[in-house]
Amino acid sequence: MTYPDPKRVRSKRYTIRLDDYEDGLVQAMADYQGEQLATLLRELALREARQVLGLIHEPSLDRRAA
Repeated sequence: MTYPDPKRVRSKRYTIRLDDYEDGLVQAMADYQGEQLATLLRELALREARQVLGLIHEPSLDRRAA
């Protein structure tokens, strides 16, 4: 399959470690929102990065712009 922008292919992997309480919290949030846990964690990380870097309204980082 050919992608319009090969850099948009999600091939980077990261490992995070959570304790039981943190895991319970993010699992509950994923269940509440009806999302997969990995999707939720990716969106939370990207949202926080945009806020910290002042890129809140950056359309090129918006997943819907892909």
